Amino acid sequence: MLRMLLSLWLMLACAVTARAETIVFTDVNVVPMDRERVIPRTTVIVTDGVIASIGRMAKLPVGTKVVDGKGAWLVPGLADMHNHVTTRDHLALLLVNGVTTMLNMGEATNAFAGRTRIAVNRGEVPGPQIFTAFVVDGDPQYGHFVVRTPEDARAIVRLAKANGYSFMKVYTNLSAEAFAALADEANAQGLGVVGHGVAAVGLRQQLAAGQVMVAHVEEFFTGFFPAPPADDQQAPPDDARIADAIALVKAHGTFVTSDLFTYRSIAAQFGKPEVVKAYLAAPEARYLSPADRIDWARSGYQKKAVDLSRRVAFEARFVKAMADAGVPLITGGDAPTIPGLVPGFALHGEIDAMLGAGLTPWQLLSAATRTPGEFIARTVPGAAKFGVVAPGYRADLLLVAENPLANPKTLRQPLGVMAGGRWYDRAALDAMLADVVERRTAR
Repeated sequence: MLRMLLSLWLMLACAVTARAETIVFTDVNVVPMDRERVIPRTTVIVTDGVIASIGRMAKLPVGTKVVDGKGAWLVPGLADMHNHVTTRDHLALLLVNGVTTMLNMGEATNAFAGRTRIAVNRGEVPGPQIFTAFVVDGDPQYGHFVVRTPEDARAIVRLAKANGYSFMKVYTNLSAEAFAALADEANAQGLGVVGHGVAAVGLRQQLAAGQVMVAHVEEFFTGFFPAPPADDQQAPPDDARIADAIALVKAHGTFVTSDLFTYRSIAAQFGKPEVVKAYLAAPEARYLSPADRIDWARSGYQKKAVDLSRRVAFEARFVKAMADAGVPLITGGDAPTIPGLVPGFALHGEIDAMLGAGLTPWQLLSAATRTPGEFIARTVPGAAKFGVVAPGYRADLLLVAENPLANPKTLRQPLGVMAGGRWYDRAALDAMLADVVERRTAR
């Protein structure tokens, strides 16, 4: 009897393996992002959410799903490597906008970092592949988890790892002693340190201690560049110092999150409540939850008049210089906690801002696809490869009407998205948006 049961189990296991789900994309122009090129009018075969082959047709089982690309362009899915997404509606908004990988940089509940993350990453719930960072600070000023001693810092790293977080995010007011202990323990536990400039440490020492990613370009304003003159506190840094910052990040191989759109959106609303009202009236704001809308309306940015226009312009020059120097830039939308930033839509705002700053389509598309894949490969042990269209990589894919290396704006209107082994055509994406709107109006 035992032998019969074992034989039956083996037969079933083989049957399951034989029924591996395959999806074939035909007549697609592939932008693989391994280098700046296009593979014209070819075939891509995906099996169980992994790219199996490019340019080779195989004998496929009857009933295999075929997506006729009709000459459209197939590119890696986009990555939002700095957001504060916490709900399934947020995840839907990301997916509809072609985002197939995300990094939550704070405010993720334990349920989101655990149950939701696992379900989405298994393909059981629609959404991008999820990574999460546990944020700590030295005092409660910004509402983050407070860590004051080296012992507490080491303990929280171990706790974060046990609960499924992949990164530790450091914030402004962490003490130098706590930061040192956290960085050491994170390295021992295999968690990457990311985040802000820590005032008591400074970016030079943070990167030397192993911080792998700077969460905002403007962290260099206070964490690396000299302080502005006392009579002009919003003066931008001297352009001559840009080379020093680039040398620092390249020496350590540090990744930098480009957030031009975020900083520009913040700068526009300082002292201007009418700008926040305009953000709330924008078409994409209808997808926000009531809680998000309330937070936007109450935000503190609009209560104090500050002119950041020169710093906004400097940041654009800084990002362009980093891109030209080969600094590994990654894109982030920082939505939805900042007024004007809606999940998914904000990432396209960043892509537009990078293009406006003079980055080439190849540079900005690299920051949104290939480089985030390199970042995760370096910092998350055992993570599946993504960010390039190549055999063995996750089939996180975006089908668009035009070549994004010629017209990046085509990324705003995907013809379809593949994430978590599932294919969502345009009709499915539109249905997701309609469901989000329906849930808003039903409340």
